[in-house]
Amino acid sequence: MIRWRDPRVPLTAAVAVGVVAFAAALLTGGSGLLTGAVAGGLAALLAAASLLGASVKSAAHRPTALGARWMGGGAVIWAAGVALRPFADSVVVSFADLFMLLGTVVTAGGALIAADRRFPAGVALRHITDSYLCAASLFLIGWVVTLRHVYAETADPPAFTLIMLPPMIALLVTCAVIPSVLTSKAPSWLLGLAGVGALATMTVAGLAAAVARLDGVDPQVWSVMLTPVALLLLAAVPWGPRGGEAGGRAVGDVIAIMPLALVAAAACTLLAHLTSGPQGAPVVGVVAVAVSVVLLLLMRLFVVSAANVRLRGLVKRGERQLRELAESTGDVVLLCDYEGVVHEIGTGVEATYGYRPEELVGGSIFDYIHPEDVPGIQLALRAMGLDEDTATPGACLIACRVRASDGTWRPTESVATRHVGRDELMLVTTRDISDEEALRNQVAHLTFHDGVTGLPNRAYFEERTREVLSGRTSGHVAVIFLDLDGFTSVNDSVGHASGDYLLGQAARRLRGAVRADDTLARWGGDEFAVLVETGGDAQVAVDLAERLVRAVSQEPFRVADRDVALTASVGVAFTEDDLPAADLIRNADVAMARSKELGGRRVEVFAAQMHADVVRRLELAADLQRALIEQQFAIEYQPVVDLATSRVTAVEALVRWWRGSVFVPPEQFLGPAEDTGLIVPLSEWILREACREVAAWRASSWDIGLSLNLSARQITAPRFVETVREALEESGLPASALTLEVIEEMLVEDAEETIKRLSELRALGVRLAIDDFGTGYASLAFLRQLPVDMIKIDPSFVSGLGKDDTLTLLTRTIVRLGHDLGLIVVAEGIERPEQLELLKRMGCTRGQGFLVARPMAARGVDSLMRTSLTV
Repeated sequence: MIRWRDPRVPLTAAVAVGVVAFAAALLTGGSGLLTGAVAGGLAALLAAASLLGASVKSAAHRPTALGARWMGGGAVIWAAGVALRPFADSVVVSFADLFMLLGTVVTAGGALIAADRRFPAGVALRHITDSYLCAASLFLIGWVVTLRHVYAETADPPAFTLIMLPPMIALLVTCAVIPSVLTSKAPSWLLGLAGVGALATMTVAGLAAAVARLDGVDPQVWSVMLTPVALLLLAAVPWGPRGGEAGGRAVGDVIAIMPLALVAAAACTLLAHLTSGPQGAPVVGVVAVAVSVVLLLLMRLFVVSAANVRLRGLVKRGERQLRELAESTGDVVLLCDYEGVVHEIGTGVEATYGYRPEELVGGSIFDYIHPEDVPGIQLALRAMGLDEDTATPGACLIACRVRASDGTWRPTESVATRHVGRDELMLVTTRDISDEEALRNQVAHLTFHDGVTGLPNRAYFEERTREVLSGRTSGHVAVIFLDLDGFTSVNDSVGHASGDYLLGQAARRLRGAVRADDTLARWGGDEFAVLVETGGDAQVAVDLAERLVRAVSQEPFRVADRDVALTASVGVAFTEDDLPAADLIRNADVAMARSKELGGRRVEVFAAQMHADVVRRLELAADLQRALIEQQFAIEYQPVVDLATSRVTAVEALVRWWRGSVFVPPEQFLGPAEDTGLIVPLSEWILREACREVAAWRASSWDIGLSLNLSARQITAPRFVETVREALEESGLPASALTLEVIEEMLVEDAEETIKRLSELRALGVRLAIDDFGTGYASLAFLRQLPVDMIKIDPSFVSGLGKDDTLTLLTRTIVRLGHDLGLIVVAEGIERPEQLELLKRMGCTRGQGFLVARPMAARGVDSLMRTSLTV
């Protein structure tokens, strides 16, 4: 909805009034000068007021505000000239004409300001010459059509020139302004376009008035009413809706060719006039204008030619620099036609390929390109042919092999482009990429091969397995996994470099054992994998696996001036219908792990139960971790008694796991806990809890000790000794009341580190015991190195007392050895009365077992303490 106070309402009404007044003037046929003076003055004042208001409203946008003020001032000046014209008609060039010309020029300046265009000096000069060509062409066309008749009827040629000069200047100014406004991108271009409209009507009105004065008649009403209507439209534009952007590229193209089009039209008009019949004497002014147009065109042609010469020079210099740059980088630059004939070639060809340039000029490039690459290159060259309709634009990248002078084929990359100066030729830049190709091949090899052994690596083996399984139509496919037993100790003893050397020797032995069609790869670490296509005979894979075991263990490896004997654990898995490659590889790995668990140096064939066992162990490990968090573990204590008095001297802490209401035997979870490392936090919890309980019993005047079993992972844990010290300090248990038990195998494996840790415990005052004594093979040697307080006879010896004379003799020997060394001897697994009697007669001081006392919870030990200290 438009409000009545909206300024667009009176402006729209003014335009309507102007149109009505124009129509009325045409119908009534009043005096043209008077009608133009009144209508022009009113329209100019209204336009000036509107533009002044618009400049205030648009003060933030300087081109709009300044352009509006200039056009408003131009309208007022032009209106002053129109008002003076009825009173100065007798003068050839009056003040009225000067005012009208000045108003036209000021209006043109306002339109240029609103267009907000800025041009470099060269572009501005070209626009001025174009405007002159347009104005001169229009004058020549107007001369032939109308003005020559007016001139012929005029008795005073100088007066004709002076009268026509102001409108011609206005025409020149109009032609200069139009291109800038029509190609403007400024927000105020629509205001500038309205100014151009007013400027054009001022020019037309001035030409019509000049012709009427030369004819001695009153100007026609339509000619004097055009400008008032245009001024009313100019007044309305600032208050109307904003226009979009000015014309695009098409408008610019039309404006660019318009001067030449008008010159051509003027030339055709003059030619038609000259050939139409006999002509009078030529008019000097017209001839001067025509000659000036020709001279101006010649000058522009000279400028264009000079620019063309300069551009050609720049192109040649750029081409020369391009060649020099290309040759400085080792590229070969040549010119050839689309048939492959060499016209010119750079000197770099001799350094790169060994040919002298004169040997190649005139010959065909296809004589030096590998025959397999020729068809593709010919197709590419035809696509870049001279036919503009089918030619491929831009550059063409060509990869091919080129024969060097020594006969070798060099991989190359070439870029062919059309020659700028000669369309029948191509500019080709060729680079020898032999080094890059070799590097790519090396990278590809390293990506899929192991750097230590030279064998294919894990990525290649997985991809090859997928490829073989996807293309298998019949027959069996097997994967063999091999692990070197004891390889870790090689790295620890002789270093990783020597370990890598041993792996290289192992790879050579394994390569000699497999068939030519088998795929041998290093899987990682000391593991190798073999992909075998058995051809339907599964025994082929098993036989190969056994050969691999023999190849590793048949003779020691020579490393760092010493012989290293190794064995191998091997697992074999056969493919099944729709079995993925990843599952087949996993099955072989599981079978190999099973072989290693069974002692190594053997071949195990995968069975489904193996995978189920692995999954069960993983699930058990997860349940163990959850049990630690939810405190599902409990401790039971088995009393250790003095066999002579039946007095309880100590308790051995034993861990129990209740998974919900289900009891899990220790032999089922202690192994997985050791493998996963969860035994460390579990043992720490047992240590702290047991120390707290025993310290509480000792506070009740019960001189009782605590025994705990140690695991290998627990001893090698970083803060093991600190953990024991903290548990003793927190509980208040004396260090002498704590006995830590180790098995003999722990003293053999990583003996140096184990003895160091146990010695630190001994320095704290903690007692040490060797559990399951007699089952190992190095106990006596370590009794001398490690200050042990106690030895515990393995239950396997105690079980044979009274039944097996050998076991009875061994047990008696161990007891006597312990007494001779001053050690406490504890017999484990006492279950029958005759065992207890024999141990007493042998002099064994302490014992434990179901006959003596079963494991019990802490409250059971409390009850035992309250009733009696004996069992």
